[in-house]
Amino acid sequence: MIKAALNGGRTRDEHPAVPITAAELAAEAVACAAAGAGAIHLHARDVSGAETIDPAVVNEVARVVRDACGLPVGISSSPSIEPDAVRRLESLREWREPDFGSAMFNDPGATSVAAALLSRGIDVEAAVVTAGDVERLAACGLADRMLRVIVEPETENVEEALAECGLIHAALDAAGIAVPRLQHGMGAACWPLAVDALARGWDTRIGFEDVLVLSDGSAVTGNADLVAAAMASVVL
Repeated sequence: MIKAALNGGRTRDEHPAVPITAAELAAEAVACAAAGAGAIHLHARDVSGAETIDPAVVNEVARVVRDACGLPVGISSSPSIEPDAVRRLESLREWREPDFGSAMFNDPGATSVAAALLSRGIDVEAAVVTAGDVERLAACGLADRMLRVIVEPETENVEEALAECGLIHAALDAAGIAVPRLQHGMGAACWPLAVDALARGWDTRIGFEDVLVLSDGSAVTGNADLVAAAMASVVL
């Protein structure tokens, strides 16, 4: 499965096609679905274009995008969007429309975030950036209820990122965490980690949140170009 990550914290200064509004996100999601994506991940934006986890915005955006593309839609609840842990949980407890959300297990509040989402009937992706994060995930008591584990090293150095992925997968195996895994990288490490994941039969993620060009550095017009290229690597 290839998940399309439509925007992240990107701006139009970085690429003119970065989707911001619900309508733009829906159009990109439709194009990505046609290109072969199996799920959508996005960062909801308010009227000013700023990232938000406000339930009124999140519920509307998730509904509009899912209705348009027919794929499961996940919304980021990263601490970087709402650093205040109390306000973050208050917002998550009012989410209704997302199919899944993220819990960052490099964040001490990850277990509370996961529990809040699960209490709303929203699936959870457990994100780990280092092998050390696996210990917190294993100890949370909810690992077997996760939709998937997201293996996402933060370094853009390809060798270091691949090495960290190896350590993370080994830690997950040792902890007996058997839920599906999705591996992806960022920047220069994005394409190597995606190709590695697909070659191993794991899910991956591609989209403007992680990379703005094809593996050869060629420009793209939208997220669907990235998804189509990733799908082509599966065929090859």
